[in-house]
Amino acid sequence: MFFCFSFLIIFAAATIFRFLALRVDWLKSLPPKPETTLTLILSAAHWALSLALFSSILISLNYTVRRTFNPLISIACIFFLSFFITSGVSLALNQWKAVPPSQVPSVSLGSRGLILSNSLNRNDTSVILLNGTTEPLGPRVVAIPDQPLTFHRTAGSDFSLPNIPFNDDNPWFLESLAIDIRLNAELFQRKFSESFFAYIIYVGSLIFMLCSIGYAVKFSVWPLANIFLATLAFRGILAFGTFFNSPEMQEIISAFLNNRLPVTLALPLMFLAFGMLVNVYSLLAYVSKRRYDDD
Repeated sequence: MFFCFSFLIIFAAATIFRFLALRVDWLKSLPPKPETTLTLILSAAHWALSLALFSSILISLNYTVRRTFNPLISIACIFFLSFFITSGVSLALNQWKAVPPSQVPSVSLGSRGLILSNSLNRNDTSVILLNGTTEPLGPRVVAIPDQPLTFHRTAGSDFSLPNIPFNDDNPWFLESLAIDIRLNAELFQRKFSESFFAYIIYVGSLIFMLCSIGYAVKFSVWPLANIFLATLAFRGILAFGTFFNSPEMQEIISAFLNNRLPVTLALPLMFLAFGMLVNVYSLLAYVSKRRYDDD
């Protein structure tokens, strides 16, 4: 119950916030991109599914450690719950694509004389739209640092407008985390599109490794320190998966294996092997602690 409630709460909250962020990104682009409400919701839900999977496993394992539950039973329960819930949500999102979408209405932001800039840096090139966002490809004035202002009656075919300047000063570690979560969500979608068997192999091995590492990270008697170390471990796994699933690393792994093993199975086998080692360590530590308590 704890895992299910935490998963649903994190998934719902993350979907809402991600949808709002995608909505803002859609509004920032000129001319507006052809998007639909359903497309934005699906993208937000896929991103939230990846975040909810990592977060709910982390929180639930920390809860089981503090309650001193049996490690094997805890890992097995959380593994099957997370696997079936994640697979069910992925299947539902994939089926939801067949629903007829509704077009997002165009919103006009800013009036005549709107100034667009590539970033908050004052030394970057700026574009002043004389007719505002109602005619984004119409007449404009381009302001280049240390050069006179230039007037353009219409935009060229290869001319792209900067985004509408919203305040965007998030720390880099949050930006990198959001990027890795997005890439992991896209990988889940790609595996699901290839075949359900490929999805089961990758997601199952990843969940198994997360459950194993999350329960093993208890180096101190302080629960806050343990969950902090587990969070760092989960962040490392997320970055590890993003790195090894990049096209360049896939080519290197394929050349190293030399067709002895499908490259798609390399990373899942690494997840499974490392998870088994961590489980053996957890079991031995649990048995030794019980013997010490009995003595």
